[in-house]
Amino acid sequence: MKFSPNNIWLSSRDYVIIVFGLLIYAFGFCAFVLPEKVVIGGLVGVGSIGYFLTGIPVAVISYGCNLTLLAIAYKVVGKQFVVRTIFGATVINLFIGVLQPFFPEPLIAQQTFMNIIIGGIMCGVGIGLAFTHNGSTGGTDIVAAMVSKHSNVSIGRMMIYCDFVIISSSFFIFHQIDNVVYGLVVTFLASFMADQIINTTRQAVQFTIISAHWEKIADAINNEARRGCTVLEGMGWYSKHPVKVLLVMCRKIESVTIFRIVKSIDKDAFITQANVNGVYGQGFDMVKLKMKDGKRVGESGELLPPAHAVPHKEGK
Repeated sequence: MKFSPNNIWLSSRDYVIIVFGLLIYAFGFCAFVLPEKVVIGGLVGVGSIGYFLTGIPVAVISYGCNLTLLAIAYKVVGKQFVVRTIFGATVINLFIGVLQPFFPEPLIAQQTFMNIIIGGIMCGVGIGLAFTHNGSTGGTDIVAAMVSKHSNVSIGRMMIYCDFVIISSSFFIFHQIDNVVYGLVVTFLASFMADQIINTTRQAVQFTIISAHWEKIADAINNEARRGCTVLEGMGWYSKHPVKVLLVMCRKIESVTIFRIVKSIDKDAFITQANVNGVYGQGFDMVKLKMKDGKRVGESGELLPPAHAVPHKEGK
């Protein structure tokens, strides 16, 4: 998109909300979760484990670990996401580093479960706000964003898968199953709240765009949103003039980006948006089915031999 006062304002607003979301996350973690000696998911959880074992601040360990994922994220999700991730990881660990010394004890004394509930909700809200505006708290959020960009697995669900091992490892430190259970409660709550905030579901959205500047819009969607466009022939029945119609499919979380691109090029463009229950193909979900003739279709769409025709190896 072109640099303009409106675009600069939108980008600045995104960063302000990302900072606010990360502040909520850091406060919920430092004031309610960490003083209860509960390990949560993500690299913040890894930092917690390192803190309990060595006494090194959580922020130092977490920020150091974040750097190892950024090269991978750069190739998969693009430069803009990595820049925002560096920004997010720096801010979240800065907030944690500043807030951790102020809360040696839980904010609510002798109310472990209440602290866990409040902390989990605040962490989830913070993550959701950051992701809604294309930010990241770093850690396993990077993995979740990469997977959700190419599959129908929600960010919250992917976070659960990635974080389970980290949380379970806390048992070997404290030898108390209670800490593991509390860690899982925080993770499930945070994942649920993140999904509610960013509204990430299996649904995709379909855009129909009619504009005299359809070529510029199509190029911008390809280059900036990294989504494909299909150009259809149409006719305006009132004007009796031929028109070009752009058909665009994208994830629900990407719809704001599409709107911004179109409006920055043609504020008078005609746009319709509709929810789509299933989108299958490159960049979306893969169809897994069994053909009537016994052939099988793999995840990449290739034909596989029937199951009975695949030789199996005999054990020695």
